[in-house]
Amino acid sequence: MSVDLLGDAEARRIDATAKLDPKTQQKLGQFFTPSRASTLIAALPRLPRTGKFRILDPGAGSGSLSAAILARILAESPQLDVELVGVEMDSEVVPYLRRTFEDCAEVASSYGTKFEATIVEGDFVHLSTGLFDAHRALVEPFDLVIMNPPYLKLGSKSAHRLAVSAIGADCPNLYAAFLALGVEALRDGGQLTAITPRSFANGPYFAQFRRFLLDRVALNRIHTFASRSTVFADVLQETIVVSGTRGGARADVTIAVSSGGSDDVATERKVPYRDVVGADDAQRFIRIMADDSDQAVAEAMAAMPSALTDIGLGVSTGKVVDFRARDLLRSASSPSTVPLVYPGNVRSGVVEWPREIRKPQALDVSTPALVANMLVPNGFYVLVKRFSAKEERRRIVAAVWNPADCACDTVAFENHLNVFHLSGAGMPRNVAVGLSYWLNSSIVDQFFRTFSGHTQVNATDLRTLRFPPLGALESLGAQLDAKLPEQAKVDELVASVRPNMIGHLCHLNAC
Repeated sequence: MSVDLLGDAEARRIDATAKLDPKTQQKLGQFFTPSRASTLIAALPRLPRTGKFRILDPGAGSGSLSAAILARILAESPQLDVELVGVEMDSEVVPYLRRTFEDCAEVASSYGTKFEATIVEGDFVHLSTGLFDAHRALVEPFDLVIMNPPYLKLGSKSAHRLAVSAIGADCPNLYAAFLALGVEALRDGGQLTAITPRSFANGPYFAQFRRFLLDRVALNRIHTFASRSTVFADVLQETIVVSGTRGGARADVTIAVSSGGSDDVATERKVPYRDVVGADDAQRFIRIMADDSDQAVAEAMAAMPSALTDIGLGVSTGKVVDFRARDLLRSASSPSTVPLVYPGNVRSGVVEWPREIRKPQALDVSTPALVANMLVPNGFYVLVKRFSAKEERRRIVAAVWNPADCACDTVAFENHLNVFHLSGAGMPRNVAVGLSYWLNSSIVDQFFRTFSGHTQVNATDLRTLRFPPLGALESLGAQLDAKLPEQAKVDELVASVRPNMIGHLCHLNAC
């Protein structure tokens, strides 16, 4: 019976997934690559026509990616001399990988393609960082590293994180560690292609990792999916496929978007490298402008004249970590308490306090020494939820705290809020209202989505935004109530501050 390389590999993936111990899967961060995704990922790297071509598939699983890249090689470059190395640490999965590699050898032979495959059983991080003796197959540099790395958070003291830090990469998740070590395994000019969560593209947690990656690899292609559940139903974060070249030229980047369906045709566009990774961006955010609308919004945002510091404001996280201040939490206000504001108090552009949210919303301040670092002077602040619900229309959800809501000198904001302030205190009322409208606008939301693929909003993310001039925000706020109208009206009012934005906002709202 003839070998159906991709079909048989997919059948093994399904069988192996069904037999995985859920506890082991969670411990190892295992998500095996479906056939459609494998074919898409394998289509991204460039292939030479002849010569030796060394491929590394770390965390190879049942071998879906390996089968997909070999199938493409046989279709496009059968004259290559292929050496394939798969690394897998789950002994229950290795037999599936072995059978896939045997199929690869059989099919390659039928094409007359020279093919050699090696399975390395073990922990890729340990094998690549000197914690274990490296297998001889991992010593020589590779031409291509192709991977679907495991997804698992790493504590600051975890052995994996500490091991990878030795090469200069701080990786808060195992998938980032695999990417970093994949880069290190490449020869100069070699390619890295991986499907990963998008979370590394922004935020402070992956800042050092982004510098490590982008200093060594020039991005060539980024593929995104219209639905976050298309590829891996169990992964809540948005998923992307990224391909780059070690030591490559920073030229145009191809951005592709697809739904991930079996009959889906991706739309592609090329953008200048500087639009993806800004040359003057100290945070090295990776911005993915999927279509002309994203590009137009990015250009409109770039035209905003002010950074946050230019308008004299700052943003930081709320000072109260409630589980650490448990003894100071009170369910009702009294002369010895001040308001404690949570994300659940944020409603339609204003803060409703108190509100029934199953949280104690008062903080006992009768012992000043215990709360001195938790309080801010009462005043007008703009609060932004650090985590937006998946069903919320906007990622950035902002609201104004009105000091008139409490006859108190100080107030406390919980740590799941970002707090816009003026030198640690409140700001003028009209500035606060204007800023809230700006942050709640569709243009800010769409721009935010070009660099963030998850529902978390960090203070670092907010600092990278651009803003209208202070006077424009103040003028906007002077004519408005803090409570937000419907979205189309918010966008109309914001566009009136910067008339050149009206076309972009109308496009977003079909007005």
